[in-house]
Parts: sequence; structure tokens; C-alpha cells
Amino acid sequence: MIISESLSLYIRSLIPEAKEPLNSMEKDALADGVPIIRKDMQSFLRVLIETLRPENILEIGCAVGYSGCLMLLCGRSDSHLTTIENYEPRFAKAEANFAKAAASDRVTFLKDDAEKVLPLLDEQYDFIFMDGPKGQYINYFDDIMRILKPGGVLISDNVLDNGDIALSRFAVRRRDRTIHKRMREYLYTLTHDERLQSCVLPVGDGALMSVRKI
Repeated sequence: MIISESLSLYIRSLIPEAKEPLNSMEKDALADGVPIIRKDMQSFLRVLIETLRPENILEIGCAVGYSGCLMLLCGRSDSHLTTIENYEPRFAKAEANFAKAAASDRVTFLKDDAEKVLPLLDEQYDFIFMDGPKGQYINYFDDIMRILKPGGVLISDNVLDNGDIALSRFAVRRRDRTIHKRMREYLYTLTHDERLQSCVLPVGDGALMSVRKI
């Protein structure tokens, strides 16, 4: 928890229930124990997409397609989503959700590991949503910068690890130290790269918003 529980509950209470088909997708994911973006992150992402209206979107970490469907339904009608997922048991559900959102023809679904897929992409994206394996974010960075348009926006989700990112590595469980180290490196790299303007926000489990300047 990176803000107080009472404040978090109050913020979530202000967020209207998602419209169909997103509402039923969310309920199904929660019932199946599949993690999707948190309520306040949903709200933040919706505002960004409706404001920026990106045409070409890249998502790293599709899961069951909830955030991908949200971005397609809240943005412009001619936007296109390229989404990457390597966990095979989720493929069928994601494809069913894109069909439920009547968005299958606007999705390129790449079923492989992002570290293999990203070097092969040659399109330019005006919006990238990073929600894959947290320990791999830093490994994706060079390819992300290669394909993110000048003026494009990168949103990296779950960057604060419930506040543990601020702890010394010796205060973190030994098995989590590699991810902790890599995420701290990722945050420092993006906030100090002169090609980007970046801001860390206490939304959900922490979001890093970066705009490519050059």
C-alpha cells in the first residue's frame, strides 16, 4: 500500500462502475484469480486514452485482455492495439474478450515473450502500456525507446512494489532482491534520461509516466 488504506478506499469509491463489456470482464478475471489493473489505474488509463487519443498502441502484458479492451473502447474508433503475452493459458480468454468488445479486427496479438518480440517490431507507437514482468522492464528499455514516437507516452505500471521500492535491498526478502534492484535501476534510468520527461505517480501500485521529448 503506497497511500493509506482509508484514502485508497475513498478514491476507489469515487470511480464509477465500468460499463459493459468491461464490467463483466473484470468480474470474470477477479473470479478466476487473474490480476488486472487496479481501479484507480483503470481510471487514470481511461483519462489518458480519452485525452491523448493515440492511434497506434503497444501493450506489454495482455493477460486476459482487460486493459487492452479498455484502451480500445475508450479511445478513437480507428486505433490499433499490438499486445504481447507469453502465458498460453490466457490466450483463449484474451481473444474471447477482444471479440466481446467487438475489437478483434483492431488487435495484433503476439503470443511470445516480450524480450523476443520487441526487437522484431519496426512500427512506431504513440502510446505504450508496460504491464509485463517487473524484473524485465529495464531489459525492454532500449527497444521501447526505438519504437516510441517523439511526443509519445509510455506508462509503466506497478513500479513501486507496494512501497517496498523505497526500502534498502537488505530490507527486502532475498528472493525479491533482483526484481527490486532492476526496478530501481529502471526508475532511475527513465527519470534521468534526457530524451524523456518522466513522473512517478502513486496510482495503483505506482505508475511511471514518461513522454518522449526527442
